[in-house]
Amino acid sequence: MRNQGWGCVATKLCGTAVAAVLTAALLSNSSMKAQQVSAGEPGLMPLPSHFEAGTGSFTLKPGMHVAYADFHNPRLEAGVVRMMARLQFESGVPLPHVPSQVAGDMASAGIVIDVAGAGGAVQSLDEDESYSLTVTPQLITLRAATVVGAFHGMETLLQLVQLKENAATIPVVSVEDTPRFQWRGLMIDVSRHFEPVNQIERTLDGMAMVKLNVFHWHLSDDQGFRAESKIYPKLTGVGSNEQFYTQEQMREVVAYARARGIRVVPEFDIPGHSVSWMVGYPQLGSSKGPFHLPDVAGIHDEALDPTREGTYVFLNRFIGEMTKIFPDAYFHVGGDEVNGEVWTSNPRIARFMKRKGFEKPSQLQTYFSQRVVRIVEKHGKKPVGWDEVLVPGLPKNVMVQSWRGVESLAAGARQGYRGILSAPYYLDGMKSNETHYLADPIPADTTLTPEQQKLILGGEVCMWAEQLNERTIDSRIWPRTAVMAERFWSPQSDRDVASMYRRLSGISIELEQVGLKHITGPAMMRRSISGEVNPASLTTLAGVLEPVSFGERYHEQHTDGHTPLDRLVDTVVADPPSRFEIAQDVDAVLNKTADSTEAEARLTRRFMEWQEIAPTLAAQMQANPRMSDAAIRAQQLGDLGSLGLNALSQLNPNNPAIHGTVRGETRIASIDDAAKPAALVRFTFLDSLRKLVTASSASGAIH
Repeated sequence: MRNQGWGCVATKLCGTAVAAVLTAALLSNSSMKAQQVSAGEPGLMPLPSHFEAGTGSFTLKPGMHVAYADFHNPRLEAGVVRMMARLQFESGVPLPHVPSQVAGDMASAGIVIDVAGAGGAVQSLDEDESYSLTVTPQLITLRAATVVGAFHGMETLLQLVQLKENAATIPVVSVEDTPRFQWRGLMIDVSRHFEPVNQIERTLDGMAMVKLNVFHWHLSDDQGFRAESKIYPKLTGVGSNEQFYTQEQMREVVAYARARGIRVVPEFDIPGHSVSWMVGYPQLGSSKGPFHLPDVAGIHDEALDPTREGTYVFLNRFIGEMTKIFPDAYFHVGGDEVNGEVWTSNPRIARFMKRKGFEKPSQLQTYFSQRVVRIVEKHGKKPVGWDEVLVPGLPKNVMVQSWRGVESLAAGARQGYRGILSAPYYLDGMKSNETHYLADPIPADTTLTPEQQKLILGGEVCMWAEQLNERTIDSRIWPRTAVMAERFWSPQSDRDVASMYRRLSGISIELEQVGLKHITGPAMMRRSISGEVNPASLTTLAGVLEPVSFGERYHEQHTDGHTPLDRLVDTVVADPPSRFEIAQDVDAVLNKTADSTEAEARLTRRFMEWQEIAPTLAAQMQANPRMSDAAIRAQQLGDLGSLGLNALSQLNPNNPAIHGTVRGETRIASIDDAAKPAALVRFTFLDSLRKLVTASSASGAIH
């Protein structure tokens, strides 16, 4: 189990006020979507199963209303109200938020919603989530078998809105859509850093936009127990540092999620990752204690005692209490990263193992898992566990969540276990969107049989919380999660990385419109650390930086519950647009494509700006205690800008941007130096700059 928005592009535009940036982005996004649809590429994320663009568009007009063809219930009606409110906001057209209930109004409706039925009283894994959407110049028709399918169709409709030619329009299209995988999840760890209810709810809104359907709520770990138990009040009374969700709040989140077509699966991690259980109830532990909530992240040896009957009595009562709050069919019991040392070092537990014939701690954990599975089933639930539970003797009805890779997931399927994949989708790895996008729960070269492939239910994005808090979590989750949501929803054949990046910039803006703060949050942090209302130079630098991976930051900083998380690294995001944009421009210049002249001009402007701002920015950062450790990055930015300009001038002697030359080996050494660790951030563009410099050296212009 162990282990954002897109920052501004590095141009002068990044120095403008936030409101102006968002306005420009909205206009650019609308124009981009219009171009995409006309070219046959929908400005949608995730991509539908089938999309066909027509000719013309439907124009939104004041007073346009929605009508139901037949079925509707309060859940659907509330979804339509939300859709119309967002449609009005995105279009600027005044629209009634409440659909007409008059049968005769059907003929005059602008949008007709035709839903066959409600779906399950408790949304299930097998819920029909398909829908069709037809847009003509006269009418928009959304059809779905269930309310959940209708919700997905509404999100597609909202993403299609365009602002052009002084009108708000929706292009003529025909969409037939159904998800590739049934389980499309996002896991959030609230144990290492607690997240308030409003943050959870805005995350659910973002999940609904990109058609994710499972919120996996990691509610307990060593550092904190976050779910109120009235049977065992000391779980949160002394195991939460007074940061936890009441039962009423948990029910509120479940209801909020259901209203958006999202299931909530709770996780209470046992037998390891469980120190927070023992702080209030030390009899559960396998050692004598005393037990204290650990501040520093990492794996702790302590684990529940599998040999005491009292442990299972406790778990039976607790799980029974939680299943009344969480109606979903699945219940996650963790099961990961138990090294067993606390068991083998306890003479009493060691004697128990010997009596049972257990030679290894993993056998004792299997015994524990079998007992817990029976308890979960007794309360009408299906157990889920991380892939360490996949050992001989594991009951076949346990679903395995693989954090160790596709091979581990496939091994479970070959043995007849259902599973979901998380290994390639860990957000704290700070990998590129391209890497996440091309990772697949069922790779094209899989050796699984068709029947075994059916056991792979989908995947989950994982957001572990050691290095984030409520101010930074949005920019760590979004918009990157939309990329993986597409992988879980769309056909396997949709693997066009350039198209993904083009569409991601649009969905990022739309995600902020539902309340997420992945763009404005980092901008606010940069204003805070700089003390400037408009920190243009710092924003330019931040736009070409990204955080180091979890492991790198863990070894260098050792964050804990008291770490401020208010430095430059906390204001930058993984894989900002700069990486892909610079790579595209460098390739265009080197390959002399039709866009090479414009690409060279864009690179020249970037490099000149880096050169221009670096000296002053480095001095400002050096004098600021919250940024002084990163001043080296500002200095390097100027040097790298000079190298880029020099390389362009060598490739194109007509480029007047720079005079003189720098030896090739000196330039490569500078790039190597910039690649070294500093201030927990790394440059996004070094591979592309290296390619540009190498090509200019090979041109023979440098001596």
